[in-house]
Amino acid sequence: MLRSDAVINKYLNRQPCKSSADALNFITIINEHIAKNESLYWAITMADNPKLIGTICLFDISAEHNSGEIGYELLTDYQGQGIMNEAVTSVITFAFQILGLTTMNAIFHKDNQASLKLLQKLNFENTNSVDESNPNLIVFRLSKAM
Repeated sequence: MLRSDAVINKYLNRQPCKSSADALNFITIINEHIAKNESLYWAITMADNPKLIGTICLFDISAEHNSGEIGYELLTDYQGQGIMNEAVTSVITFAFQILGLTTMNAIFHKDNQASLKLLQKLNFENTNSVDESNPNLIVFRLSKAM
């Protein structure tokens, strides 16, 4: 449902899943990246219900640059409740304290005000650059306090 939801996909630079085969293909790709230690992917659920309501991932992990990129999505019925703030904060802590990363990027659509507010609240800073593949995608960065 996450990958086929038109509201969620409005701000993401991807094609929505249109079939079970599309979803299985995506899962296969994610599993391949995880197996190669190229990304980490978490399901987001409520404490009292195992139903998937969102995902959060850390990808483009570079040991050489001690950096990675964070991405996330949440079903619309659960947005605005602080759930993603908690999830992103947990991944930041994990990335900086456990993985030893010192820099984390987040790329979001310029019209996604909810994501902008979340990143600003978590002290991500505008790099004043855009994604090379899509000028509507803005790059924000968080650096680990030393």
